[in-house]
Amino acid sequence: MYAVIRSGGKQYRVESGKQVRIEALPADVGAAVAFEEVLLVGAGDSVKVGAPLLAEAKVKGTVLAHGRGEKVKIFKMRRRKHYQKTQGHRQSYTDVRIDQIDG
Repeated sequence: MYAVIRSGGKQYRVESGKQVRIEALPADVGAAVAFEEVLLVGAGDSVKVGAPLLAEAKVKGTVLAHGRGEKVKIFKMRRRKHYQKTQGHRQSYTDVRIDQIDG
Protein backbone atom coordinates (compact mmCIF):
# COMPACT_ATOMS: atom_id res chain seq x y z
CA MET A 1 0.00 0.00 0.00
CA TYR A 2 1.28 3.46 -0.85
CA ALA A 3 0.13 7.05 -0.51
CA VAL A 4 1.04 10.52 -1.73
CA ILE A 5 1.21 13.06 1.09
CA ARG A 6 1.87 16.79 1.17
CA SER A 7 4.27 18.14 3.78
CA GLY A 8 6.30 21.34 3.77
CA GLY A 9 4.94 22.42 0.40
CA LYS A 10 6.20 19.26 -1.31
CA GLN A 11 4.60 15.96 -2.25
CA TYR A 12 6.05 12.60 -1.26
CA ARG A 13 5.17 9.04 -2.30
CA VAL A 14 5.36 6.91 0.84
CA GLU A 15 4.93 3.22 1.65
CA SER A 16 4.40 1.43 4.95
CA GLY A 17 7.65 0.47 6.66
CA LYS A 18 9.80 2.75 4.48
CA GLN A 19 11.81 5.77 5.56
CA VAL A 20 11.31 9.19 3.95
CA ARG A 21 13.30 12.43 4.28
CA ILE A 22 10.99 15.44 4.46
CA GLU A 23 11.25 19.13 5.32
CA ALA A 24 11.99 19.82 8.99
CA LEU A 25 9.13 19.15 11.42
CA PRO A 26 8.87 20.61 14.94
CA ALA A 27 8.70 17.18 16.62
CA ASP A 28 11.07 15.34 18.95
CA VAL A 29 12.95 12.20 17.95
CA GLY A 30 10.75 9.17 18.65
CA ALA A 31 7.53 11.19 18.55
CA ALA A 32 4.56 10.02 16.50
CA VAL A 33 3.47 12.28 13.64
CA ALA A 34 0.32 12.16 11.55
CA PHE A 35 -0.03 13.52 8.03
CA GLU A 36 -3.59 14.69 7.35
CA GLU A 37 -2.99 16.02 3.84
CA VAL A 38 -3.23 12.80 1.82
CA LEU A 39 -3.67 13.29 -1.93
CA LEU A 40 -3.76 9.68 -3.15
CA VAL A 41 -3.94 6.17 -1.70
CA GLY A 42 -3.23 3.08 -3.76
CA ALA A 43 -3.14 -0.66 -3.13
CA GLY A 44 -2.58 -2.97 -6.07
CA ASP A 45 -4.99 -2.03 -8.84
CA SER A 46 -7.29 0.13 -6.70
CA VAL A 47 -6.38 3.80 -6.45
CA LYS A 48 -8.28 6.51 -4.57
CA VAL A 49 -7.58 10.05 -5.71
CA GLY A 50 -8.69 13.07 -3.73
CA ALA A 51 -10.00 16.33 -5.13
CA PRO A 52 -7.60 17.66 -3.89
CA LEU A 53 -7.45 15.75 -0.56
CA LEU A 54 -8.89 12.48 0.72
CA ALA A 55 -10.97 13.27 3.80
CA GLU A 56 -10.86 9.81 5.41
CA ALA A 57 -7.19 9.04 4.72
CA LYS A 58 -4.38 9.47 7.24
CA VAL A 59 -0.71 8.49 7.30
CA LYS A 60 1.06 7.85 10.61
CA GLY A 61 4.80 7.80 11.18
CA THR A 62 7.60 8.07 13.71
CA VAL A 63 10.37 10.67 13.73
CA LEU A 64 13.76 8.95 13.46
CA ALA A 65 16.22 11.85 13.24
CA HIS A 66 16.75 15.50 12.42
CA GLY A 67 19.62 16.82 10.36
CA ARG A 68 20.91 19.29 7.84
CA GLY A 69 21.67 18.61 4.21
CA GLU A 70 24.78 19.22 2.18
CA LYS A 71 26.01 22.79 1.87
CA VAL A 72 24.99 24.64 -1.28
CA LYS A 73 27.28 27.48 -2.25
CA ILE A 74 25.81 30.59 -3.87
CA PHE A 75 28.22 32.86 -5.75
CA LYS A 76 27.09 36.10 -7.33
CA MET A 77 29.32 38.31 -9.42
CA ARG A 78 28.91 41.39 -11.59
CA ARG A 79 31.73 41.59 -14.05
CA ARG A 80 33.79 44.77 -14.19
CA LYS A 81 31.90 46.23 -11.17
CA HIS A 82 34.09 44.87 -8.35
CA TYR A 83 31.08 43.01 -6.87
CA GLN A 84 31.38 39.49 -5.55
CA LYS A 85 29.16 37.84 -2.97
CA THR A 86 29.42 34.33 -1.57
CA GLN A 87 26.73 32.66 0.52
CA GLY A 88 26.03 29.17 1.78
CA HIS A 89 22.85 27.33 2.67
CA ARG A 90 22.09 24.05 4.44
CA GLN A 91 18.48 22.86 4.38
CA SER A 92 17.11 21.21 7.53
CA TYR A 93 15.32 17.87 7.21
CA THR A 94 13.54 15.24 9.28
CA ASP A 95 13.74 11.49 8.71
CA VAL A 96 10.39 9.77 9.26
CA ARG A 97 9.52 6.07 9.22
CA ILE A 98 6.02 5.46 7.84
CA ASP A 99 4.19 3.10 10.19
CA GLN A 100 0.62 2.98 8.95
CA ILE A 101 -1.50 4.16 6.03
CA ASP A 102 -5.24 4.44 6.73
CA GLY A 103 -7.37 5.03 3.71
